[in-house]
Amino acid sequence: MRSAKWRAPDPGPDVTVQEIVAPGPKGAPPVSLRVFQPTGLKTAAPALLWIHRGGLIFGAPEQDDRTNIAFARELGITVAAVRCRLGPDHPAPAAVEDAYAGLRGLAERADDLHIDIARIAIGGAGAGGGIAAALALLAHDRAEIRPVFQLLLYPMLDDRTTTRTGLDTLKVRVWTPKSNRYGWSSCLGDTVAGPDVSPCAAAARREDLTGLPPAWIGVGTLDLFHDEDVAYARRLSDSGVPCDLDVVPGAFHGFDLVFPKAEVSREFWHRQARALKGAL
Repeated sequence: MRSAKWRAPDPGPDVTVQEIVAPGPKGAPPVSLRVFQPTGLKTAAPALLWIHRGGLIFGAPEQDDRTNIAFARELGITVAAVRCRLGPDHPAPAAVEDAYAGLRGLAERADDLHIDIARIAIGGAGAGGGIAAALALLAHDRAEIRPVFQLLLYPMLDDRTTTRTGLDTLKVRVWTPKSNRYGWSSCLGDTVAGPDVSPCAAAARREDLTGLPPAWIGVGTLDLFHDEDVAYARRLSDSGVPCDLDVVPGAFHGFDLVFPKAEVSREFWHRQARALKGAL
């Protein structure tokens, strides 16, 4: 998967694509962002910082070009897809620190990119959704930049799912319990599922979710992450954080990437777009 070459689609004349670089975390390399904007954008508009999927061990921003282009075109916003370092070469919290550096970079270049700094959302899918959830915690704690919304697609939130042996008998697709154990172990090493894992690595570890930005969480009933996502959505709501939970019957992990033209996938994206538009 790491060696896969993702083919970037043609965005057409109404969306521009550029690569920008932001200073990385202290002692780490710069962070690259793949930025999509409506052509001719001249006034400050909202933005979405997007984090790609890949089980914490593979993936690239290009794999989500199709939906990121659509967000920029249909909503008139800037979408910046950040390249995060991955395990096992770069264990946690490298990925979330890179995501924070990307968020900070967007804020610092808000004037150049015509971004309304008061309307920046964060989001991601799978592992990227988990990193986005951890980023919301980190941004809340540091109180420098405050995202206004979390768009979380079947997020990978809880390393303790690796200890649930009952999941081995479920007929899940794409991301299996074996894959899940490998992904988490690659980033957490021997600490996986132990008592000392930081919420910056696994967002579900945070006890108090008070004060986080509103969220939209979408997950299928045949997704390995279904239970942890539903539990996190409930905990957000119990903490006073508005959270819209969208459960797709019969959907497996990454169904919308595997079958992008299916009606259920198209409608899933439209619900994301409506949630994002309403928040921004």
